[in-house]
Amino acid sequence: MSRPKEIVLISGKGGTGKTSLTASFAALAKDTVLADCDVDAADLHLLLNPKVIEQGPFVSGVLATIDQEECVQCGNCLYHCRFKAVKRTVENGEVRFDIDPYRCEGCGVCGHFCPSLAINLEDRTCGEWFVSETRYGPMVHARLGIASENSGKLATFVRDEARKRAEERGTPLVIVDGPPGVGCPVIASVTGASLLIIVTEPTVSGEHDLDRVLDLAAHFRVPAAVVVNKWDINPEMTERIAQRARERGATALRRLPYDRAMVASQLAATPVAAWNDGPLSEAVRGVWSEITELIEGLPSATPPRRAIAPSSN
Repeated sequence: MSRPKEIVLISGKGGTGKTSLTASFAALAKDTVLADCDVDAADLHLLLNPKVIEQGPFVSGVLATIDQEECVQCGNCLYHCRFKAVKRTVENGEVRFDIDPYRCEGCGVCGHFCPSLAINLEDRTCGEWFVSETRYGPMVHARLGIASENSGKLATFVRDEARKRAEERGTPLVIVDGPPGVGCPVIASVTGASLLIIVTEPTVSGEHDLDRVLDLAAHFRVPAAVVVNKWDINPEMTERIAQRARERGATALRRLPYDRAMVASQLAATPVAAWNDGPLSEAVRGVWSEITELIEGLPSATPPRRAIAPSSN
């Protein structure tokens, strides 16, 4: 069974149009599986109206809990917790200690110093994962819980599950909507990919963030291509960004103009490439054509790690 190729859309900052472009590529691709690895703020589903067919909890790390019947109210947990996760309350003259789940880091120090062994470390549910059907093919996505961590681990699961679905279906391509920035979930999304599509804007911050993302691509030796969104708001900066991309060994793709059709298509929950035949839609189709030519000569994606089960620690 041949492995699918995998393109990952990333950006140095949020709001560059990365997710909108991902949705358009999904509409233009003939056979693909989608993955939304921006698990901290997933929004690809807003444009694709997915129908959930599978879902489950994402369990990662542990959370301290206090057995009130065994607790002797000594206060050792409160004293030793450096994260201020232990709360002491007094009601009707009775002292009670509880764990704040939003502050607890699961380090286990409180349990180590508990003389009555009243503190347990239990599996922590950090979010949910979903496998859905969209009008453009299957999509794997997830939702990280409020104040939850391990977004990189959840992004890895989403990506691995999408790759597995593509292999089962014989689908040759996986399109990944990656997180912004260069942190842990981004690294989990790009390692072993066939091609990175970096979406940026012609601004000072866009130019700066592009360099950071190109550094990441170079470090993991993943080929990169750059597309400048809303290029016509600053043509001079766009030229500088394209030149910088070429100097760093990345491909400068066709530029995307500013177009109010983007907003209109988003309000209609439709990818702009499927919305109309305006200048932006035409440019997006041109970018996709360039990308398909690029990936023809690239190797399949390489699984960086063993797939992580959604309920594992």
